[in-house]
Amino acid sequence: MTQGKINVSVENIFPLIKKFLYSDHEIFLRELVSNATDATIKLKHLTSIGEIKVDLGDPKIEIKIDKKKKRLHIIDQGLGMTQEEVQKYINEVAFSGAEEFMNTYKDSAKDAGIIGHFGLGFYSAFMVAEKVEIITKSYKEEPAAHWTCDGSPEFTLTSNDKKERGTEIILHIAKDSTEFLEESRIRELLTKYNKFMPVPIIFGTKTETLPKPEGADEKDPAPTIEVPNVINNPHPAWTKQPAELKEEDYKAFYRELYPMQFEEPLFHIHLNVDYPFNLTGILFFPKLKGDLNLQKDKIQLYQNQVYVTDHVEGIVPEFLTMLRGVIDSPDIPLNVSRSYLQADGAVKKISSYITKKVADKLSSLFKNDRADFESKWNDIKIVVEYGMLSEEKFMEKADGFALYPTIDGQFYTWTELEEKIKPNQTDKDGTFVLLYASDQDAQHSYIQAAKEKGYEVLLLDSPIVAHLMQKLETTKEKVHFARIDTDPIDKLIKKTDDTISKLSDEQKDTLKSKIEAVVASKEYAVQMEAMDSSAAPFMITEPEFMRRMKEMQQTGGGGMFGLGNMPDMYQLVVNTNHPLITEILEAKTDKKQEKLIAQSVDLAKLSKGLLKGAALTDFIQRSYSLIK
Repeated sequence: MTQGKINVSVENIFPLIKKFLYSDHEIFLRELVSNATDATIKLKHLTSIGEIKVDLGDPKIEIKIDKKKKRLHIIDQGLGMTQEEVQKYINEVAFSGAEEFMNTYKDSAKDAGIIGHFGLGFYSAFMVAEKVEIITKSYKEEPAAHWTCDGSPEFTLTSNDKKERGTEIILHIAKDSTEFLEESRIRELLTKYNKFMPVPIIFGTKTETLPKPEGADEKDPAPTIEVPNVINNPHPAWTKQPAELKEEDYKAFYRELYPMQFEEPLFHIHLNVDYPFNLTGILFFPKLKGDLNLQKDKIQLYQNQVYVTDHVEGIVPEFLTMLRGVIDSPDIPLNVSRSYLQADGAVKKISSYITKKVADKLSSLFKNDRADFESKWNDIKIVVEYGMLSEEKFMEKADGFALYPTIDGQFYTWTELEEKIKPNQTDKDGTFVLLYASDQDAQHSYIQAAKEKGYEVLLLDSPIVAHLMQKLETTKEKVHFARIDTDPIDKLIKKTDDTISKLSDEQKDTLKSKIEAVVASKEYAVQMEAMDSSAAPFMITEPEFMRRMKEMQQTGGGGMFGLGNMPDMYQLVVNTNHPLITEILEAKTDKKQEKLIAQSVDLAKLSKGLLKGAALTDFIQRSYSLIK
């Protein structure tokens, strides 16, 4: 038997780090600023616990561009390194100083906010630099160190005369990466990745206006001064306790996150948990539009205030990806390059917590101010309905605050629907029939027919409501949703057995053939029905099942294969007990009979909004001829 140790060749590992570990070269700045932040946080922590005694001052991180020499500088006033520590932390690939620090001070440093973990971030510098220098002075009374490497396994390490504590990283930018010598590009990256880092980051200067001296002329311009430009907010709202913040603070933070968003959020949810995992954040409910896809990727994921991604699928339940805001957790498992999530049990727990927190907030808003909640329902209903479809635990909680509006502007919870509507809208078989409209204007005549019967009509018009109705019908006992134009009202809520027709079977067959000849379209299936004589003589309906399955497939799943691309199908329902039907049958000439049928069918189409173009023109001309 042979035993041994696998050797990892540095010559081979360097190209892997440079080319494949970090797929996006711009990440280098995030990593180097994160390292500088860690060095500063470590120094603050060790000072606070009395481990070291130094003049901490007000440490900052500074980014400088030297375009002439093609250099980018990242300077911190943190812990610094001795030559021995440079050998240990820089020359040993994947040795994490941050992890070692956390292990050494695991009890006191638990909440310090150390960022690093894998010990590879520094090497991302070689993706954009042909040479990298480190000039560093430890807080210890030891000489400064100067490390240089050109991206090969060879390096030099010498002493340096640097006097101030901290580290300066100098990147000699490669020819193919000169974009990182542009101020606008660096500002863009700092704003994207480091906007909320816990240590002030200085990049360039800005002009500030000073108060005018006492007695100065009003016409004189106010004096100005150039000051360091701090590009980040080290203390964002989500790092504070909810008790420290007012409503205006949350709105100001929303504007800070989304400066181009002019509408105020409807409300916010402040996340703050420290067991069984650490997670903070603030989620905002914006006013949602109809297109679900345009709303996603607005939640930003951070780890210890370092931006990771805005693709939060997995950690944020899918139905909440339409919200906006920030989630920050040191316990989120990331890949080695800290660019995306790795699925594990912790992610599922965090996702469940967020779901519960959102449900609790919605329930609280509903109970505390129902009128305000109702006023915001149309803007949040898609999120609630999506959650009811996709998360069983959310569905259970939503039963108490999900609303079902009526065409008259009333709002009911499910319990209220059962208490107030069910007694009158239960059919002869004991099924609770919920009538609904999706377009109050287009379906007006159908709504009126239902109201004349004393029925309540819901207004359900969100793009995913067909899916929700399908789920409610399978989870609630003896419940059926029926769009108001699905069938004649007497058939939608059938209280008795079939009404007896005034026409014989022979008369019905004869009339049906003549109507089919006039309609001459496969889109309309003619159906002879015996109804109350006061009901409309001709009515166009859409079969509930086929239409709903089609709608469900168009909005993602739930339908039969290919159904979403099928044309709309309609039924032309003829009320055989209406006096007009008798008049049509008794018409003296075929021409008059055809004209009455055509006029009646077009009136039914007009009521449904289906009469357009040449058919509408013919109808108008025919109407004039009939009233001459």
